Amino acid sequence: MITLLVADDQTMVREALAALLGLETDLEVIEQCARGDEVLPAVRGRQPDVALLDVDMPGLDGLEVAVALRTEFPQIKVIIVTTYGRPGWVKRAMDAGIGGFMVKDAPVEHLADGIRRVMAGLQVIDPELVVESTVRGLSPLTERETDVLRAAADGGSVEELASALFLSTGTVRNRLSAAIGKTDARNRADAARIARGNGWL
Repeated sequence: MITLLVADDQTMVREALAALLGLETDLEVIEQCARGDEVLPAVRGRQPDVALLDVDMPGLDGLEVAVALRTEFPQIKVIIVTTYGRPGWVKRAMDAGIGGFMVKDAPVEHLADGIRRVMAGLQVIDPELVVESTVRGLSPLTERETDVLRAAADGGSVEELASALFLSTGTVRNRLSAAIGKTDARNRADAARIARGNGWL
């Protein structure tokens, strides 16, 4: 029996996914979470074999949870299950060492098969996501530009960002300017929107 944790902030989707997977004779959903920051405490208590994570959740997103799980529970397999895949998400997920990245509109049989394959030590990535990621490319932003743009996405003056990131105001301006140029954005808010839309933040 393969035990599963399902994390998704949409109650109907989460419960339907758990119910459908529960119909498989070798799969058992033992825990459900509505927020990303609920996953680690739940895993500590139940120790599932596989964590199925939505990307876009409150608290922590699925990719942040995947990184935390890899650090604390490397034996637990992680599969990202999302409504849509952004190119940057696939790269970040693979960097996080996830076992699979699948879209929710695939038949449940595909997801169940993907779970079994991940448990067998294989990596399962939806082919359409691989193609889209290849076509649309990786993030043009450096890691430092990404950090500054991520911090700027929530607002705040250059001085406040510099203080929070322990950087000079000149460095923050330069990195924001580079991020705006590389994303062909009008301003930093637009750059953050574009980067987030591509899964680069």
